[in-house]
Amino acid sequence: MVFDKVKQLGELKKMRDQAMQMQKALAQEKIEVEEQGIKIIMTGDQQVKEIEVGGEGQDRLVEVLNKAIKKSQEVAARKLQEMSGGLGGLLGQ
Repeated sequence: MVFDKVKQLGELKKMRDQAMQMQKALAQEKIEVEEQGIKIIMTGDQQVKEIEVGGEGQDRLVEVLNKAIKKSQEVAARKLQEMSGGLGGLLGQ
């Protein structure tokens, strides 16, 4: 019984490490979209890096958008945790 929980913890650590590795890889990806005088550059992990409108940078807009994205990710993570029962649910507690 105890061995099963230790094994599960090991598997959770492996999954966490894989997720962190994937997040690092996504952070290295660069997505660039340009339409009708608006250019947006962001990373694969959903961080807005640059916004240009008519050739002018919009640093304040980048900052506010990143805050909004972070809040939406926190809400999604909280909902997923509620659905899965958190770590206790994964460990059968």
